[in-house]
Amino acid sequence: MSSGGVVAAGHPLTAEAGARFLREGGNAVDAAVAAVLTSFVTESPLTGLGAGGYMLVHAGDENVVLDFFVAVPGADGTPRAADLVPVPVYFTPESPQVFHVGAASCGVPGTPAGLEAALERFGSAPLAELAAPAARLARDGHAVNSEQAYFLAILEPILTHTPEGAAIYAPGGDLLREGDRFVYPDLGDGLERLGSEGSEPFYRGEVAAAISDWVIERGGTLGRADLDAYEPLLRRPVPARFRDREVLTNPPPSSGGILIAYALELLDRRGVASTEELVAAMEAAQRARTEEFLDGLYESGFADEFLEPYRLRAAADRLGSTTHITAVDGDGRCATVTCSNGTGSGLIVPGTGVHVNNMLGEEDLNPHGFHRHIKGRRMPSMMSPTVVLRGGELEVGLGSGGSNRIRSAILQTIVRLVDDGLDISAAVIAPRVHFEAGSVQSEPGIDEAALGRLERRGYEVFRWPDRNVFFGGVHAVARDPLSGRLRGAGDPRRGGAVAAV
Repeated sequence: MSSGGVVAAGHPLTAEAGARFLREGGNAVDAAVAAVLTSFVTESPLTGLGAGGYMLVHAGDENVVLDFFVAVPGADGTPRAADLVPVPVYFTPESPQVFHVGAASCGVPGTPAGLEAALERFGSAPLAELAAPAARLARDGHAVNSEQAYFLAILEPILTHTPEGAAIYAPGGDLLREGDRFVYPDLGDGLERLGSEGSEPFYRGEVAAAISDWVIERGGTLGRADLDAYEPLLRRPVPARFRDREVLTNPPPSSGGILIAYALELLDRRGVASTEELVAAMEAAQRARTEEFLDGLYESGFADEFLEPYRLRAAADRLGSTTHITAVDGDGRCATVTCSNGTGSGLIVPGTGVHVNNMLGEEDLNPHGFHRHIKGRRMPSMMSPTVVLRGGELEVGLGSGGSNRIRSAILQTIVRLVDDGLDISAAVIAPRVHFEAGSVQSEPGIDEAALGRLERRGYEVFRWPDRNVFFGGVHAVARDPLSGRLRGAGDPRRGGAVAAV
């Protein structure tokens, strides 16, 4: 608990990096950017200079989303000369999940431009100062903890798919394990370059040329014109009402936020949020995610039409390699930011520190088929940095990793906080359910009688033996509007950590 500022993130070093700049007088955006840059090192399989993301900033009466997610390449007109490469990943020993990587999966990265833009508009610290500690950490190395060792193990087929990846994650031929030292000097150089020169080299300079050439030579379509044209975009958050709160989340063309808002509106109308009602809301949101819905995300005014209270529709698995960070400063400003590299394409560009994303090969982002998105457009995403306001004052900032489970993780955390009256730590830790593809996934602790009733109604219910990273990783900071006291919660499912000022 603190009144000076709190950062919640997916690794202790990530959280502490943000808190350090709060102690030195920085604001929530400074802290969030410092933490994101450090996460490139501490959570490198999940995010990085080749990733994309979103930041929602709440500062007094101003609420804005900075969209720096991955864009669809192809502006150069280079024909795709390679296919997506399927790689089985064993999320559980019994059932592999197939991910698609390789040059054909690479989209236009957004994190270098997005973090620079966030600082220019909302920050107070120089980018060089925020990047320097992360660059040192990449060069000096840090010990792999148990949660990161788990991600390395299940993503090994992708991380070691190329000689460049194997040299970083399996030096000497053996995959890094808990306690081993992770060192990535090229990433240190890339972070230092970002700090000293800004994002320009990554979009129009020699780094951009190296990225484009590396991908195109291997059959992808990420051209120099795609990088040159990329720019972060400011968007108005999608609002939803839940009880007496206003929830602000990620707008179209992202799909996750609008589906969270839709589910909250449904639960608000039904008055209760039992396990059955939660599943029903999740099912309705999943049903609404049609091809028409995905096309509509790019139309002006679609969010308002979709969420119009009196026009709600009548009806209406994969590892998510995503990171989330929430930072709140002593003045109540909040920066909640989610970044993702997908599972990574396996293409690590020598000398740049860039592992290019595989968003064109992520099934969750391409539910109706691969290579169908229009070039230049932002990819749709489930990532949903979110704030909950009460009387216009920040009550909680939160977000999650976890692919399709992002929306169910955020939804249930809000319900536990608002309806059940749990404090933020208990709300994050509380057991979760998730509905997808006709099945209900359930963690231990969910009401067994409710699960039985769902089974009798024809649902297939899978009971997980333990709390699991499958169900997302919510990192959140709550604020008492009266006292200004802050309390953070890092999700133990994803090695969450909190650092306070």
